[in-house]
Amino acid sequence: MPDSTIAAPGTLHAAAAQFDSIPGDLDANCARHLALIAQARERHLDLLVFPELSLVGHGAGRHAPELGLEPGHALIQSLADAAGPVRTVFGFVETDAAGQYYNSVATVGDGRLLHVHRKVNLATYGRLDDGKYYARGGLPRAFTLDSRWSLATPICADLWNPALVHELACQGANVMAAPISSGLEAVGTGFDNPAGWAVNLQFHAMTYGCYLVMANRTDTEDGLTFWGGSRIVDPFGQVIAQAGNTATQLVCARLDHDTLRRARFLLPTVRDARDSGWGSRLGRDPSMPL
Repeated sequence: MPDSTIAAPGTLHAAAAQFDSIPGDLDANCARHLALIAQARERHLDLLVFPELSLVGHGAGRHAPELGLEPGHALIQSLADAAGPVRTVFGFVETDAAGQYYNSVATVGDGRLLHVHRKVNLATYGRLDDGKYYARGGLPRAFTLDSRWSLATPICADLWNPALVHELACQGANVMAAPISSGLEAVGTGFDNPAGWAVNLQFHAMTYGCYLVMANRTDTEDGLTFWGGSRIVDPFGQVIAQAGNTATQLVCARLDHDTLRRARFLLPTVRDARDSGWGSRLGRDPSMPL
């Protein structure tokens, strides 16, 4: 059934919300989310993507017991209510009844929680320590926005595991939200994170013929300098909208389904991968449309 969030047939108006989180301040960060969501609604956006851990800050893992929220928490519901028709992706520390904590993103809209993805590739190297605090998520899933658009929400280092991106594309994802929290100093000497992310995003977009909406944070935290650079990449691997390095802003572009069809016809990676059986070996439902 077509979703009322789509502004015109075959078009998805998307934005990356680039901003800096206040470490550990759920109420202040929620207020910042609400302000940007209000802007998104004024611009009649269909999809809004916030950075990784946007509600809590990059270093939230060591404070997970104080910051963890269950998906039904009132704060998450308030964002779902505010989002209205804008499908809104934001990062939080998730907790569950078993007492585990996850680096998660929620997708909300029309007063409902639509999807939660728990980060699979926990970055525990350089100056990154996800694995010290968070449990690993399960196999990621794409989910339907309407009859044309299927969304996936891999988190930061998930996009550095090609097998995960391949699986999501084979499930049918044709637009991927990419919430990240990338600092210049995160990995170590010899690695240029902004340049590396440019290659990563353009490679995945072009290889799988999908749109990528990447939202990175700004400012500094825990000695890391967050470089912004949020962007939207089209299925030909071309950057069609991009932010600067510091400003809080919405980076907007219209995603066109006909462009996606053309790219996938010319470079049919998904067509040729769908019958490999790779995804089904990982537990993908073979009846899921591609």
